[in-house]
Amino acid sequence: MGEFVQVSEVEEGVVSVVLDRPQKKNALSIALRDEMSDALDQVASDDAVRAVILAAEGDTFCAGFDLSEFSVTEPGFQERLWRSSDRFHRTVLLFPLPIIAAVQGAALAGGFDLAVMCDIRVATANASFGHPEQRWSDVVFTPLAELVGSGPARDLCLTGRTIDAATALRIGLVSSVVEIDELAAEARLTAAMVARGPRDALMRTKAKALRRAGHRPDATTLEL
Repeated sequence: MGEFVQVSEVEEGVVSVVLDRPQKKNALSIALRDEMSDALDQVASDDAVRAVILAAEGDTFCAGFDLSEFSVTEPGFQERLWRSSDRFHRTVLLFPLPIIAAVQGAALAGGFDLAVMCDIRVATANASFGHPEQRWSDVVFTPLAELVGSGPARDLCLTGRTIDAATALRIGLVSSVVEIDELAAEARLTAAMVARGPRDALMRTKAKALRRAGHRPDATTLEL
């Protein structure tokens, strides 16, 4: 249990990892990213775990990176920021077991990427997805294109437009859309379906999916 990431007990092969910085819309600070990476590393080593639910406290799934940190001029801080970012992306994207993202409200910029780097996404009817950072930065493209195809991914990454849950369902970004009070149960049901499989078989299937997407654990850099 950290300051910004909470980890549940394992129940029937399923563990929940929860972003817990709602007062900042779960913005991905260095501290939160590092806690998330540590938590997932610990979960991956637990032989009792077969599926992970990634959820968030508050009314926003994740507003993206904590932009206030990009203006910090303290010596070494920016190096630390990008080192944390690289580890975070690698840990989530290459996590060896299935992750189900439970998305409520906005999933923007790095928060959109976080949802996309999971294996399955369930969302509330008020969920939204977008890349507003298109206005000042390049955008993570490859994991999204692997999910929804190059055409829709180019649209979302190049325009920066925001889509609602119904559109996300139509293009295959999310697998189901439910009311807010049903999200936890929907995520749990999906995770339970995954967790019926044996851990070793699930890991082999996840490895196949990562190879098919071109994501290799032994690569020095990720294709994002």
